[in-house]
Amino acid sequence: MAGQGAGAAGQRAASWWEAEGEHVHCLLCPQDCRIAAGRLGRCRVRQNDQGTLRTINYAQVTSAGLDPIEKKPLYHFHPGSEVLSLGTFGCNLGCLFCQNFTISQGQPPAQQLSPEDAVRTAVEAKARGNIGLAYTYSEPIVWYEYVRDTAELARAAGLVNVLVTNGLIMPEPLEELLPLVDAMNVDIKSMSDAFYQNLCGMRSGEMARRTVAAAWGRCHVEITNLVVTAANDSDDDFRALTDWAASVSPDLPLHISRYRPMYKHTAEPTPIERMERAVAIAREQLNFVYAGNVTLDGGSDTLCPDCGEVAVGRSGYRTVSHVTDAGSCAACGRGLNVAL
Repeated sequence: MAGQGAGAAGQRAASWWEAEGEHVHCLLCPQDCRIAAGRLGRCRVRQNDQGTLRTINYAQVTSAGLDPIEKKPLYHFHPGSEVLSLGTFGCNLGCLFCQNFTISQGQPPAQQLSPEDAVRTAVEAKARGNIGLAYTYSEPIVWYEYVRDTAELARAAGLVNVLVTNGLIMPEPLEELLPLVDAMNVDIKSMSDAFYQNLCGMRSGEMARRTVAAAWGRCHVEITNLVVTAANDSDDDFRALTDWAASVSPDLPLHISRYRPMYKHTAEPTPIERMERAVAIAREQLNFVYAGNVTLDGGSDTLCPDCGEVAVGRSGYRTVSHVTDAGSCAACGRGLNVAL
């Protein structure tokens, strides 16, 4: 069911639900919530309001900024550009190690920014290198209606749309949203369902992997794996992730990110040697592997898989590109899965 019309600030009739007696059944994500009257779903932003599912965070922006596209992280999508990044509150996960828990698990002050105003601001920022809008910081899936409405206007204005997401969305709403998405980074937290259950509050991560497979070839896709000490940092974990990623494509960029204690998780930071091991294993099958939240020699450079030349050199968020307009290595012509 697709809802229309606004109520109080931040409230809007939701999409993707069905009535079940006095409950409403949310069909947006794999949490599969059945929500009693007056209660919120697992995401804390979708509410049963007298038998109608409503969002409470429509156009509610808790974080906004013009960020380097590499910060998303997207290394193969318009390298060196900027993107206007917006976030709200709420998330369909409850990761114990969440780096943005103040907005994903809390409800901080928010400012109202309509889709029209968001796109107007993004257009005005073109002069500063902005290429579009990124829906990020917290989980954009639970901001679904706002993301869809804003993305439609952004597309009409010649802007790109970027999702930074855990990928946990049901296939039908994904199919509605995907034609409006130009790029996404999907967080693949682990190949283990137990990891999702014990540390994230979700039965399985399978739907995130399905999202990557469905989006590959239809928009630009990169993935991130946060290596959490003693939780998903074994050689078997790295090999399982790499086996799956390579089955999508050896050219699927993978960002391996270092964990640090945050929110409710107190394990020690990921040892540097485990980060080095993860990168080494991933590079056995994947052509583009990057290290995040850590400084490893060459860990953020894009190397041509054929000739070995540096195609995009990076120092922090500064980039030096040797990529042709066709997205190929300037030295040998090999395609690099780079969108310019």
